[in-house]
Amino acid sequence: MPKKKKTSPSIQRGDPNVVGLRAATVETPITETLESNFMPYAMSVIVSRAIPEIDGFKPSHRKVLYTMFKMGLLGGNRTKSANIVGQTMRLNPHGEGAIYDTMVRLSTGYEALLSPFVESKGNFGKVYSRDMACAASRYTEARLAPICHAIFDDIDRDTVDFVDNYDSTTTEPTLLPTTFPNVLVSSNMGLAVGMASNICGFNLTEVCRATIAFLRDETCDLLEYMPAPDFPTGGEILYSEAEMRAIYETGRGGFKTRSRWRYVAGENIIEVYEIPYSTTAEAIIDKCAELIKLGKLREVSDMRDETGLEGLKIAIDLKRGVDPDKLMAKLMKLTPLCDSFGCNFNILIAGSPRVMGVRRILDEWTAWRRECVRRRVWAEAQKKREKLHLLQGLAKILLDIDRAIVIIRETDEEREVVPNLMIGFGIDELQADYIAEIRLRHINREYILKRTEETAELERAIADLDDILAKPRRVSEIIVTELESVIKKYGTDRRTGIVYDHEVVELVEDEAEDDYPVTVFVSREGYLKKITPQSLRMSGEQKFKEGDALERSFVSHNTGEILVFSDRQQCYKARLRDFEDGKASALGTYLPSALGFDDGESVVAVIDPRDYSGGVIFAFRNGKLARVPLDAYATKTNRRKLTGAYSDASPLVRAFEFTEEFELALVSSDARCLIVSSARIPPKSTRSTQGVAVLTLRRNTTLDRAQTLTESGIANRARYLARNIPAAGAKIDESELQISLIDGN
Repeated sequence: MPKKKKTSPSIQRGDPNVVGLRAATVETPITETLESNFMPYAMSVIVSRAIPEIDGFKPSHRKVLYTMFKMGLLGGNRTKSANIVGQTMRLNPHGEGAIYDTMVRLSTGYEALLSPFVESKGNFGKVYSRDMACAASRYTEARLAPICHAIFDDIDRDTVDFVDNYDSTTTEPTLLPTTFPNVLVSSNMGLAVGMASNICGFNLTEVCRATIAFLRDETCDLLEYMPAPDFPTGGEILYSEAEMRAIYETGRGGFKTRSRWRYVAGENIIEVYEIPYSTTAEAIIDKCAELIKLGKLREVSDMRDETGLEGLKIAIDLKRGVDPDKLMAKLMKLTPLCDSFGCNFNILIAGSPRVMGVRRILDEWTAWRRECVRRRVWAEAQKKREKLHLLQGLAKILLDIDRAIVIIRETDEEREVVPNLMIGFGIDELQADYIAEIRLRHINREYILKRTEETAELERAIADLDDILAKPRRVSEIIVTELESVIKKYGTDRRTGIVYDHEVVELVEDEAEDDYPVTVFVSREGYLKKITPQSLRMSGEQKFKEGDALERSFVSHNTGEILVFSDRQQCYKARLRDFEDGKASALGTYLPSALGFDDGESVVAVIDPRDYSGGVIFAFRNGKLARVPLDAYATKTNRRKLTGAYSDASPLVRAFEFTEEFELALVSSDARCLIVSSARIPPKSTRSTQGVAVLTLRRNTTLDRAQTLTESGIANRARYLARNIPAAGAKIDESELQISLIDGN
């Protein structure tokens, strides 16, 4: 019985604190907690942090760029990045580290964007390097790049809404009025709660031309104008029209990108100078180093990162006689030199996340941009109407300037000047106030005539602006004109090449060159040696680690496979070609390390499955034997590890692979032996079968050794046979026991 909790002596009956304590322990349904706590957090991350909006920016990007614009850094001199970070904290209170990282990603130095918005000076790191970190903000300088004119020229013309910042001391724009579809030009990746976004960048010139074509014909083929994404790191896209059309229509899908390289014949070196956007130089080198360690990349003698002022360069030194084309085909297959990019065009539209294809994104952007242009035109028309209204009032005093002067001069109080002008000329308060503020030197017929001449021009301009607001076609033409200007001023050539399906040459490795006979030696502690016949003929005695000895050996081929069973009922599949050719004098490869065993896991059996046509017999410590067909371990996929490879009811003593029936000698710990044919063991289709009882064991005895009859060295075979199984076997003669101990395990 659980003990009852004692009541604290400080809590007395009737104490008001007791009510509070009881209230604190009231259980709340998990659904209510999720709704009240988790959902607001999730929506905040989605809407305010991780997912870009139709202008192509996340809130953090927008705050940095707008702060730099207000600091006069568009066309001005550079300033310290630390100064920009400090000023941005008026809009973004999440810490200087996050602000600086955001600015770095937008910079020309980092090279993460095809059209960067921040012109940087100093070390800003590189997107293609994991270890090349940017310098501290106090050491670097920055200003807005010229392309930001296409973003901020309309910011003060009522094109977008403004909201208060977090402490209501200033305002910031909800969106930036980009004159080109930046949402497709700037690559963006965001991880929200329950959703993510991964938008690849497209070439600025191609996007603008596609948008122009879309504005003129919404059914146009977008692939004709922007055939594929474009990445700042260059490389090549392995182009599939079907895959690309699926991405353009749905916003989801993927494609492969690969590196660009050149072969320097005089130095026998391959130089990789462009890599996929989704990887880094260090990741490529680390993977190659891993392959070299595993013996899968013997063609390479050295590999190093030679990235410098000229840009990225990974140098690969080749061994003599290596074909560079075949080696690169192999590296493209095994390393991130060829990588995939998964697209997920998730964008916030009016505060709601939507996954859209390129055509739908252009539709949403053009609709939003039309609204921006309409708001700008309407604001311009309003300003001209206000000015026209003032000039119309000024024209009325043209008929009698002297009268206006008399009214002002004879008015006793200043506050009566405007009302008296309103009465005297029949004008409203705005017009009267404007006239009253005219300097004395300007109250002459020439000045007034020049100003009133603007009236006709203003009326024509207002009529033209009203016509734009009334005709959507004219709004579209304004957007087209702006896009053409962006192409002319900021357009760039494509960096990422396109390799079409029919141009891709698949170089198949010639396995025949790697297929040669080998002899495999496995020690008791799990060391494996693969020795060629030539090396074996010249070798002396097999060398093993102190306390270790030979467990078994077999003849196979270099392209063959082995199955390695561990003491935790797991089976590891490995190819012999993945192990380096060794010598008898070497210790060999330690299988637990090479195959990635778990901590404390060890080898209990290594078998040669050949073509998986035979079977395997497991001998367990409890005297049971299990027979399983080898094809139960022939996985159709590239799985290298199988769990539940055999029964865990009793420790495994040994495993035998076979293609023909054979006889086993089972020796118990009390020196009794039973010889049984494998044909008497019924096969089971399940790998984890416990098997059948074969050797009857006395109390406190176990199956000590399991050997083939040949290995056991037993001469008097008939003595140890039994008519029925399970059986206890016969006591071993001393002479046969010695032979068995010498030749056995």
